[in-house]
Amino acid sequence: MTDQPSSGPDGATRARRTTAQNAQLALLLEVASTPKPGNVDREREYPDLRFEQFLAGAVGAHGGFAVAADGEPLGVAFERAVAGMSNQTGGNTQFGAALLLTPLVTAAGQGALDPNRATALVGETTVDDAVGFYRAFDYVDVAVPEPPASMEQLDVRRGGDAEPVLRERGLTLGDVLERSAERDGVAAEMTGGYGWTFELARVLERGDEPVTDRAAAAFLALLAQELDTFVVTQHDRETAYEVRRRANAVIEGEESVYSFAEDLVDRRINPGTTADVVAGALFVALERGLEL
Repeated sequence: MTDQPSSGPDGATRARRTTAQNAQLALLLEVASTPKPGNVDREREYPDLRFEQFLAGAVGAHGGFAVAADGEPLGVAFERAVAGMSNQTGGNTQFGAALLLTPLVTAAGQGALDPNRATALVGETTVDDAVGFYRAFDYVDVAVPEPPASMEQLDVRRGGDAEPVLRERGLTLGDVLERSAERDGVAAEMTGGYGWTFELARVLERGDEPVTDRAAAAFLALLAQELDTFVVTQHDRETAYEVRRRANAVIEGEESVYSFAEDLVDRRINPGTTADVVAGALFVALERGLEL
């Protein structure tokens, strides 16, 4: 999407943001939203992972989003986004969000931002896209589930070293994500129709509260409904169930969202998958005309 003029509420003409700028802005709005229990936001951070590093990661990811919007292959675009994202000292800030966003950005660049097209793009990927995806793991350490023994040679933590196996087996990026969908919420969202992403986008488009407040509310609502697979990976399913139960308690007014947020940060329980989906939803809403 190219810059096009639009009129603001005061009648002034403004340049429209590009699709890549909306993707970058989605990452910035997501991390600025607060409170997001367990996640870095503008009021909470970890000693080794700071708010400013997420800002830098969002800025760095822009180049990958720009080439995705221009139609470059998903693997190329995603690797470039992660390479730029990693240009800060915190390590992995938005790996999952960048992955979830890349097909959405490509679809928007084609003028077809809908869940069917985004999922179809994942299904149309190639072995080269899978290689680019694996190479992205060379830039940052990413917490991922232990693969089953049958997939040990395809452990994503091998990074670019897995290229010969990918080519020998003819595995596309879509194939890799399908194999991970049972254990990884981002992969499930990308291969399963982007259901939560578009549902939350509709929620974000309603209301007149600040967008960051709407995003924080959407984060809590999703946390109350879906087990966060990043929490499962970092801790265990029991912890993920606890997080979901307490998110529901907050919504029911039985627990303070602020005490919940502080406790998760203190225990380093980070519902990162939920944040990734909210970032995707923010992008969809921005592309559909959500105003700030």
